[in-house]
Amino acid sequence: MRFVPLLVLSMSLTPLFAQNAAPAKDLVPGSIPGASYAWVKDWGRLDGGKDLGNTHGCLVVDKDGNVLANTDTEHAVMTFTADGKLLRAWGKEFQGGLHGMCLRVEDGEQALYLAHTRRHEIVKTKLDGTVLWTLGWPEASGVYQDEGQYNPTAVAVGPDGRIFAADGYGRSWIHLYDKDRKYVKSFGGPGKDDGKLQTPHGIWLDARGKEPLLLVCDRENHRLQWFTMDGAHVRTMDKDLRRPCNVAPLPTGGLVVADLAGRITLLDKDDRLVCHLGDNPEPGLRAQNGVPRDKWQDGVFLSPHGVCVDQKGAIYVQDWNFLGRISKLAPVAMPAASGGGK
Repeated sequence: MRFVPLLVLSMSLTPLFAQNAAPAKDLVPGSIPGASYAWVKDWGRLDGGKDLGNTHGCLVVDKDGNVLANTDTEHAVMTFTADGKLLRAWGKEFQGGLHGMCLRVEDGEQALYLAHTRRHEIVKTKLDGTVLWTLGWPEASGVYQDEGQYNPTAVAVGPDGRIFAADGYGRSWIHLYDKDRKYVKSFGGPGKDDGKLQTPHGIWLDARGKEPLLLVCDRENHRLQWFTMDGAHVRTMDKDLRRPCNVAPLPTGGLVVADLAGRITLLDKDDRLVCHLGDNPEPGLRAQNGVPRDKWQDGVFLSPHGVCVDQKGAIYVQDWNFLGRISKLAPVAMPAASGGGK
């Protein structure tokens, strides 16, 4: 595997915004550890150059550092090693529509929670695909006339086992269930005011503070919102984002955001902008599923849809693309800055 330098940042009063790939000599030491990355060329390519298939889903990392990715093929869940080798794939019954995924360790065992848009349900499985239970449309909410109006894009689980399902491709509500899958309430709903949502595309349990919060990627409002475990709005971050789809935590305590419109965004531990990486300079190639391979560039994203970060701080990004594209950004150890001079 070859590495392509990807420029990065230096944190100061005015953040440097990374654009396209930059030569190694232009890499700048950052004051945030792990703030410099190299693009790993051809990560996740299958033997014989076979396409992954439409990547319109999510990414998670298991406790062994393997990366699980969704596709719309009969290999709805594909597991890769950190160096991009395919370990296993499963999910023929989930082909077409497996969109959201979170991984949780329960009693020492890893479990997957999946959101399926076309099946209109949340599914819990083992890592090998064994189905443990399914949770259908929230009829008790009174929001829907039938299951076809409910198209969940994401799922998250609270510390006590409560379940959140985000209807990102339906009516923009978040539905809350207790640990026994009993419906509790719904919150959000369509709108632009704080607490309202327009395509709650991705959700994530934010455990960085004193109390856990539900972080919602409010995609078509171009913002992130935080809610309590009971669904009360806490705060909103609406700057420097471009259709956020999903987030993942960084070792620094910050976040990386998959911005559908052609880039990823790094935030610090206070959710302030650090930089943008891999920003696509051609607006016509951003947030487009049908971009052919000859338009791809190393170091430049197309339509970031899923993102995760492994235990070593490497960032993995899934572009929404009909051929399938997953990229790895490996942390780069930076040389110490030289002293003196003007």
